[in-house]
Amino acid sequence: MKITEHIQNANGKTLFSFELIPPLKGQSIQGIYNAIDPLMEFNPPFIDVTSLREDFIFKQRENGLLEKHAYRKRPGTIAICAAIMNKYKVDTVPHLLCGGFTKDETENALIDLQFLGIENVLVLRGDARRGDASFIPNPNGHCYATDLLQQVVNMNNGIYLHEDYDNMEHTNFCIGVAGYPEKHFEAPNLKTDFKYLKQKVDMGAEFIVTQMFFDNERYFEFVNNCRANGINVPVIPGLKPITNSKQLVSLAKTFHIDIPETLSDAIHECKSEKDVKDVGIEWMINQCKELVKFGAPVLHFYTMGNPEPTKRIAEAIF
Repeated sequence: MKITEHIQNANGKTLFSFELIPPLKGQSIQGIYNAIDPLMEFNPPFIDVTSLREDFIFKQRENGLLEKHAYRKRPGTIAICAAIMNKYKVDTVPHLLCGGFTKDETENALIDLQFLGIENVLVLRGDARRGDASFIPNPNGHCYATDLLQQVVNMNNGIYLHEDYDNMEHTNFCIGVAGYPEKHFEAPNLKTDFKYLKQKVDMGAEFIVTQMFFDNERYFEFVNNCRANGINVPVIPGLKPITNSKQLVSLAKTFHIDIPETLSDAIHECKSEKDVKDVGIEWMINQCKELVKFGAPVLHFYTMGNPEPTKRIAEAIF
């Protein structure tokens, strides 16, 4: 079932969902199941599975020179989605990236997803490789999320990269895109950010999932600005509790977000990392209660493979 159908069928009730990272290369699927099992009591209608681009390693050759090799640390997004659907009977939302994939690889992935009966995708540009100053697309890959979105829309219309047949099967993906309540860090201003978000919706995006945030006013303003700019698709808030003191710096740096002073001060006053986790979870519980009251269609948690904090929050909300 499509994300938009899940939201429509909920009749205004806020749903629960979460996101997983594929395990490191060589690890088994059991780690994924261990991350899902504690959260199934909250009846998630869908589960997201992220995708990561390739990275580089350098190996020394016999002549002493370094040779660059591309490798993927976390393979298996499509396979994990299929395994989750088979075991838990819930829908999955695989992430599609520009970075690290060619247009042909993207088409093949979409064909596989269609074959498996997966109806939803989240379209993202993806991050720059470690060590790259800025995002560099693969040769014959997409530069922007709008380009990747167009490829999915084309396939929904029966337009493939190479075949030009009138009877090509149309895919039927419900397409999501990312939204940034505090502005994408590369956008010069919010007006430009909304311009491109509106373009994605006009092209065919049917829902938005936001970057994490810790100040609900940012989300409320973002939703209101979406509506003012003619963006009327569901806006799903992305959420993650702070669970250790290092995240005050790492989350702000990595995701280009602000941590409210009240939360930061409370964490600095903690006597232990356990206290930090408790403060972070309590803050997120209060956030979620406000978001439900506001009418957020879904509370979507970035679990990072650790279900325990999300479980504690969901127990207080659902």
